[in-house]
Amino acid sequence: MIRVVQIGIGPLGQKINQYISERRNVKVIAAVDKNPQLIGRDIGKICNGYPSNILIQESLAKALENVKPDVAILSTVSDMDRITEQVVEILSHGIPIVSTCEELSYPWNTNPILAGKIDSFAKEKGLAVVGTGVNPGFLMDALPSFLTAVCQNVDSIRINRFQDATYRRIPFQQKIGAGLNLKTFEEKKQNGSLRHVGITESIHLIANQMGWKLSKTQDIIEPVIAQENTKTKDLEIEKGAALGVLQTGKGFVRDELKIVLTFKAAIGIPESYDEVVITGTPNINSKIFGGINGDIATCAIVINALPQILRSTAGLKTMADIPLVSYFS
Repeated sequence: MIRVVQIGIGPLGQKINQYISERRNVKVIAAVDKNPQLIGRDIGKICNGYPSNILIQESLAKALENVKPDVAILSTVSDMDRITEQVVEILSHGIPIVSTCEELSYPWNTNPILAGKIDSFAKEKGLAVVGTGVNPGFLMDALPSFLTAVCQNVDSIRINRFQDATYRRIPFQQKIGAGLNLKTFEEKKQNGSLRHVGITESIHLIANQMGWKLSKTQDIIEPVIAQENTKTKDLEIEKGAALGVLQTGKGFVRDELKIVLTFKAAIGIPESYDEVVITGTPNINSKIFGGINGDIATCAIVINALPQILRSTAGLKTMADIPLVSYFS
């Protein structure tokens, strides 16, 4: 039985808890969140409708007064600036970490100082830390890297993640800018509130696995523009407004384009799918028709990574560093 402390009981944390409740080999024994509306409430009642006798605490120290977890699931924020001190605090209690923080998935190039701080402290404590999820963490970095295992040589890697957002939840549609006029879309892009976090980290993870020294990366964000008035169950989008987002990440070796990651999420995309195209010997084209549901996959991979982070050597790890993650029962 793997005993877990959950830190961050927002929508994602609640779904992770629900998934854990369906497993016989994992158990939440403590929970932490700073939201005043959650503190003191039973996490089981919030997430599953059934009492668990585990009350959400406002601090990690309080949550750990009478229990000793094997591992922490950290699902709070997406950026290294805010996650670093949270990680250090958890490690100081002697607990390894699986986190959903996107920038933590491969921060060695984008934030080397904070990455080094976490890595050094984790090694000092003899514990492992990994950032993971469906993307980054699997579909656009770990999976394509693993697919190249059968290649004699690799010239380039292209990954496409296309999602029809027509029937997704309103928060997801808002996150991708659906319904925004182009001026507002541009403003949100400029202030960083409208982007898929982790594209650049995925590029660097792939490049590191391939042994490619990148000369530059690009992260290009554009609106998918409505060609006619479009109506969904929740939205009315005028012609010329944004249906969603097209985000393209590129990695270059000198002037040669080696890695292209395309994330497109918008209302009315004809087909949802995830695709990896490897140009090399042999050429590989792997396509998942219908695509992978991000909410389901992120919760599942976090739980499935728990045994492997416990087996891992100490330090800040990527999904390419820890033992192969798979479903376990």
